[in-house]
Amino acid sequence: MTANESGIDEFSSPDTMTTKHVRGRVYLVGAGPGAPDLITLRAAEVLKRADIVFHDALVHSEVLALASCADRIAVGKRCGRFATAQQFINKRLVDAARKHQVVVRLKGGDPMLFGRAQEEIAALRAAGVEYEIVPGVTAALAASAELGVSLTQRGVARSVAFVTARVGAGERASAWADAALQADTAVIYMGVGQAQEIASTLIARGMGPDMPVAIVENASLPSARCVTLCLAELPLAAAHGFTGPALIMVGAALAVLPDVFPATVSLGAAAA
Repeated sequence: MTANESGIDEFSSPDTMTTKHVRGRVYLVGAGPGAPDLITLRAAEVLKRADIVFHDALVHSEVLALASCADRIAVGKRCGRFATAQQFINKRLVDAARKHQVVVRLKGGDPMLFGRAQEEIAALRAAGVEYEIVPGVTAALAASAELGVSLTQRGVARSVAFVTARVGAGERASAWADAALQADTAVIYMGVGQAQEIASTLIARGMGPDMPVAIVENASLPSARCVTLCLAELPLAAAHGFTGPALIMVGAALAVLPDVFPATVSLGAAAA
């Protein structure tokens, strides 16, 4: 241990000691909702400079191809499938920053929304690693665009809530229903597998069983699909065989959808 001219130990804290060995910067990058042409210019520029990319499972291959000079490592999580532990991802990011100049953590949608970015940020800060956030288009906005339905509408919907009903092991119960009930439009991420619980909870808390609902799968991709129904019918969602990432959208704003409830629309086919 040495001291600088001020008499303060140069390695007086773990953060200072760690920083001494860090050479690179980590970029937490949003890959957007799915379509490769919806990635931002900033994200594309960072990917082209990347030395190594840790990416989610659902990132489009054309987006990954932008990182043509980088090592690409899949660390994504999908419900019901093998998932890389978050603590392991955190360690990989720190280790990579000690070896590479440009490290990218590429996440679907926006990295700061349901992407566990704060845990990665905390790990990077603790290790003295510089980082930067590159925002992306979140799936709710892509789903709204696919439907042609604004999440906010004058006189109908003045507030929007992005929520998830999923709770990790050891986590306290979520108050997602409070947020969904207080907003005029609610977008529920990662909720199709809990459709029955979501419907029964919202109805028990006072939401009308006839409230319009739309489920949008693979928003922004040619395979995009929408099922429109009412809240009481939401438990039937499993019958539609969703396999891609899907959102549940709830609120009076969805009443403008032209389809008779319940109806299934293949948005990609309609666009073609």
